[in-house]
Amino acid sequence: MRLTVSKRADHASLHLGDDDDFSGGTRRRGRSPSAVASDETVILRVHAEGAQIYECKADPSGKLAWQFREPIATLLQDGKTVGRHFAGPGWEAADGSAVIGKVVGRAPGATPKDIPWLKLDVSEKRGDGILKEVTTVQRLATQGGGFEGDCAAAGTFHVNPIPPTMCFFENRSCLQFSPDSSCSAASQL
Repeated sequence: MRLTVSKRADHASLHLGDDDDFSGGTRRRGRSPSAVASDETVILRVHAEGAQIYECKADPSGKLAWQFREPIATLLQDGKTVGRHFAGPGWEAADGSAVIGKVVGRAPGATPKDIPWLKLDVSEKRGDGILKEVTTVQRLATQGGGFEGDCAAAGTFHVNPIPPTMCFFENRSCLQFSPDSSCSAASQL
């Protein structure tokens, strides 16, 4: 999957491979779960190699079932480790900067076994590195990771591999005022 970003005064265009094209905040072709607002710019795109961890626990009715516990992944760019992904959901860059996200939109993966594509607004930030100005994170192009059904023994774990793409955006108009303002990207999930 390749990334091309172009900026103009009136829009940003993001192209992720052959299937997903976000131009001026609107899907042009292919299957995409969300739109990128015209005032957002991609500042980092990484590939994640990791897993979704599930735990066998009783559901509200008392029946044992696999329940999502947490993600764990290494963030890669050009084959080099540039950070990590962890429960929160959170992301930390190798430079020490980190963000925690809150899901604001979701779309199903391509198959029932794929975890959903997500759009997350950043709710917490730390550090002065590359993630300092991030306002939105998108989890795209998921393959696998989903797991559900009955399980036999409470407290047991199941690990499902996932290789999604993570895109980190900054919202230029928000930065002019306050990073804590109510300005956020529009989601069309």
